[in-house]
Amino acid sequence: MIGLIDCNNFYASCERVFNPKLEGKPIGILSNNDGCIIARSNELKPLIPMGMPAYQIPSKIRKQIILLSSNYELYGDMSQRVFDTVQNHTPNIELYSIDEAFIRLDGFADITAHCLKIKNVVKRDTGIPVSIGIAPTRTLAKLANHIAKKQAIYQNVYCLPTDEKSLKNILETFSINNIWGVGRHIANKLNRINIHTAWDLRQANLKYIRNNFSVTLERTVLELQGINCIKLDDLSTAKKNIMISRSFGRLTSKLFDLQEAIRLHASRATEKLRQQQSVASAILVFLKTNRFCDNSSQYHPSIVVPLSFPTDDSRLIISAAQKGLLAIYKQDFLFMKSGVMLLDLKIKNRYSQLDCFATPLANPSLHKNDKLMKTIDTINQKMGKNTIQLGGIQKSAPWQIKRQLLSKRYTTDWNELPLVK
Repeated sequence: MIGLIDCNNFYASCERVFNPKLEGKPIGILSNNDGCIIARSNELKPLIPMGMPAYQIPSKIRKQIILLSSNYELYGDMSQRVFDTVQNHTPNIELYSIDEAFIRLDGFADITAHCLKIKNVVKRDTGIPVSIGIAPTRTLAKLANHIAKKQAIYQNVYCLPTDEKSLKNILETFSINNIWGVGRHIANKLNRINIHTAWDLRQANLKYIRNNFSVTLERTVLELQGINCIKLDDLSTAKKNIMISRSFGRLTSKLFDLQEAIRLHASRATEKLRQQQSVASAILVFLKTNRFCDNSSQYHPSIVVPLSFPTDDSRLIISAAQKGLLAIYKQDFLFMKSGVMLLDLKIKNRYSQLDCFATPLANPSLHKNDKLMKTIDTINQKMGKNTIQLGGIQKSAPWQIKRQLLSKRYTTDWNELPLVK
């Protein structure tokens, strides 16, 4: 059996852990630059739709609700605390997102009781409420989790029945739009062939689904039939490209601001590159102006800068990114976004074609570079992000995202630790 652990209203719950006055209040979390609603507490859901721009919220409703900027440092740390706690009670955990994870439940005599224990321990140790859905497959566990979260009678833990009659009664209540991995376009196509519910899809002909849709949807059908065939391989498979980009808090035309932003993007991308033990052969650098402004002021340049040899050295990649920026920069434009993408990634220490003028890989200095990068990563992981960084950061730089409603970080900043009264 497989369990899906899902943190309830995760972003809002993280805020409530350190500010209990928010309990029971309608809370909305805003996107980068405080643009639109990306997360809602249960109390807010009847009032505002997901994705609504903040400036469009009626003033009457605005007075009744609490809006907060995205506190990613806090959410990331709380997520790690939650799933570290879960891992103490189950040997096999697969992280799916910042607030979801699948767990294996083989070998437990009373699975529901064990999951109730996990739920209670997580709430006690972290303050975050969770729901757990239990089923033979990941797709069914997703549906079970929905029931656990919506029906209070189950105390946020629900085990999907396996007998045919009970399962049919449940699956017939789920629209195919609510099935994991079935998007709106596929759902509309399925509706046209009279497949409307999870039970209808479970009964579908596998050969027809494969020939007219995809192997992925065929696996979903098998999962609904209780056959476990979806693996989270994408979480452990090295990415083919790595992109870091960010919209600016304020428009800027200054080269210095853009250089600083590109340097930080390249540094972060290279850190991710080292985490998956890969090297990059080229880097894409791009800029964007505000597409909602006058068309005459639009400029969206990009350039690919090849590297002399595949590398994961932040200094080399940052240097290449800055050369690319200089090639595409024009001072007559106000830019609102910048980014970099590492291209043609390869597994480190494998043979690859080099530039004929490149430094040989056997050069001892390259091994020193590896040690330097590893040391920087270790210190930053232990002492906090950007403890050691290449170049300085302006505190009020235009490229910094706007977070005017940001709460304290509580667990990741010494100056913002909660005080006990």
